[in-house]
Parts: sequence; structure tokens; C-alpha cells
Amino acid sequence: MKTISYNLRKNRAIGELADLVDTHGAELPCLQEAETVNLPSRIGSLSLVHATEKNRLGLAMYVDSERFAVRSAHAFQLKKSLHDRLLSPAHERLLGARIHDRETGSDFIAASFHAAPLTALNSLRRIQIRTAIDELGGIGPGLPTIMVGDFNYPVFQNRLTATMLESGYDTNYSDKRTYNRYFLFRGHYDFVTSTGFEIDRVQTLGRGSSDHLPILVTAARHGALLRDQLPLAA
Repeated sequence: MKTISYNLRKNRAIGELADLVDTHGAELPCLQEAETVNLPSRIGSLSLVHATEKNRLGLAMYVDSERFAVRSAHAFQLKKSLHDRLLSPAHERLLGARIHDRETGSDFIAASFHAAPLTALNSLRRIQIRTAIDELGGIGPGLPTIMVGDFNYPVFQNRLTATMLESGYDTNYSDKRTYNRYFLFRGHYDFVTSTGFEIDRVQTLGRGSSDHLPILVTAARHGALLRDQLPLAA
């Protein structure tokens, strides 16, 4: 399964999605800072699952409707930062969906996530991430889950990785930085955390109109990669 995560920078990079999907064979793009009221219902063979409604710039998710059937989708509010309260309210920072994979005959949870900006403390972002995990667990208890997005967490990532492990989640960062706009703020902002999935690769893609670079996550259910590599029985 190929998932793209892309912060569109106030919707500036919206015109790049079709080429990204076509070039990389993405089956499940997850977006942040999208102008959700103007999103197309389809991008090639992909259909819009859901988009946040309370934010002008919010989250959205598309899926390959031939492979995936969406059972439910929900937007969630998370604990607000001071920035959210005073400057640019972002009521919904998590979009999750329970999806049926016709290829495997099983369900999983996918999510697009956008943490509070750098004006907030890492401790607040960890609270948001733990809350997001709890909310996604309510959609499908015990199901494999993959959450991608803009985590706004470029430093002290060992603490975050340890927190995720305590919750049963692995955290995988891409092969190159995903944000290079300002020297002081360079780093891996966009990544993936998951449970029940093998993350084969997280690749930073080329720069577009956004200050973030998109990432391409190649993942499979636990054991699927190993089964594919085993020789056929005689």
C-alpha cells in the first residue's frame, strides 16, 4: 500500500496532487492545510473519503476506490494550543477512517494528522498524538493503524519515539528532511506512526509549491512482506 502525506501550505500545492498520484501510484493520499470546501471529489481513480469541515484549511483523505471500501470516516478535535485559540483556530486536527482492503479481505485504520505549530510545546503535541491514537482506536479497536501527517516535531524525536512505543506504535522517518524553508527549523516534520504494519520505506519526494516536501510511505500488513519473499512450496 502506498500512502502520500502532504502539507499543501495553505492549499498552494493542490495542483500537484494528480501528478504525484500518477507518478508514484499512490493509493491513499492524506492532506494537511487543504482548502477543503474546494477539493475535487476525485483525483484520477481516487475518490475523496472525507475532509474536515470546521477549519478553512484542514485535512482530507483520498483512496483508490477499486481497492478500498470506506466503512466510516470521522474528524476529531484535539487539545488546542495558544496559537489555535488566539490566532488561527484549528478545531479539527485528526481525520481517521476505517477502510476495508479488498485485496486482503481485512479492515484497517488510516489517518491524516496535523499537530499544533512550533509555537506550542512538544509536550502538547505528545498529548495530541496520544489522544489521536485513542480516538482512532475507537473507530476500530485492535485494528492495524497507520497515521501520517505534519507532526511539527523536528527535535527531541527520541522522546516521541519512546512515547509511541509505550502505546504500541512504531515511528518511521523519511530518508531526507521534509522541511527546509528556514535554517533554524529544518528537519523531519512529516512522518508516519503505525501499529500492525510493516513500513518498507518512507521516501521524501521532490519540492513543489509547499514549504513542506511530500512523503511516500510504502507499507504492508505485518507478515505480508515476509510472505511475499518466501519461496513457493514444491
